[in-house]
Amino acid sequence: MNIEPSPRRALVTGASSGIGAATALRLTSEGWHVFAVARRAEKLEHLAEQEGIVPVVCDVTDATQVASLLQTVTESGGIDTLINNAGGALGVESVAQSRAEDWRWMYEVNVLGTLNITQAFLPMLRTHGEGTVLNLTSTAGVVAYEGGAGYNAAKFGQHSLTSVLRLEEAEHNIRVIEVQPGMVRTDEFAAKRLRGDAAAAEKIYAGVEKPLVAEDIAEVIAHAVTLPHHVNLDQIVVRPVAQAAQHKVIRKG
Repeated sequence: MNIEPSPRRALVTGASSGIGAATALRLTSEGWHVFAVARRAEKLEHLAEQEGIVPVVCDVTDATQVASLLQTVTESGGIDTLINNAGGALGVESVAQSRAEDWRWMYEVNVLGTLNITQAFLPMLRTHGEGTVLNLTSTAGVVAYEGGAGYNAAKFGQHSLTSVLRLEEAEHNIRVIEVQPGMVRTDEFAAKRLRGDAAAAEKIYAGVEKPLVAEDIAEVIAHAVTLPHHVNLDQIVVRPVAQAAQHKVIRKG
């Protein structure tokens, strides 16, 4: 008698839009059961229609909400894969002109948000025996650039957290993966960073024939977490061909 394997189960933060939403949809298309987590209930409504997705409202920077999320997931059967996608950038000012409150927000959501969710679910992943944690960081976490100091600092912090986690959790057979996207066209991300200036956001991609899109990164994430568990893609840098490096982007027209 053939017994169908149980579906893989993942939790994706920052799932209301962009890479998070694309990842949730990509995994469920392969039969995964996904808890799609985000702060805004109304933004999660479109995912509720997808079979296999369970939307859960949670602010990853709020310890009480994270505890409630853990209870909900535990009562629903748990997970074997945690995808920390929630994050964001705010502002492009120089160090001299930047605002401490912007830096504080970026550190809270990118670093402490990742810490909060990871700490909450590590016991579950350890118990599973073949758990996976995938953190979506950025090339901004390994290469500094002008106007990016606050975001660089937050993503460097998240990158370091991820590297240490891999060292500490290997003995528990937890696979720790880091995906570092370069130029990805997710308009909500750019608009927030530029404080709602749509024209300035559009200039970021001007002349770039094929910037990456959310679905491209979701494809990479899905590949990394569906490989046999003993295979760990430690760090994956993903850029469009037009972005040869952080400082070199090919623009036409």
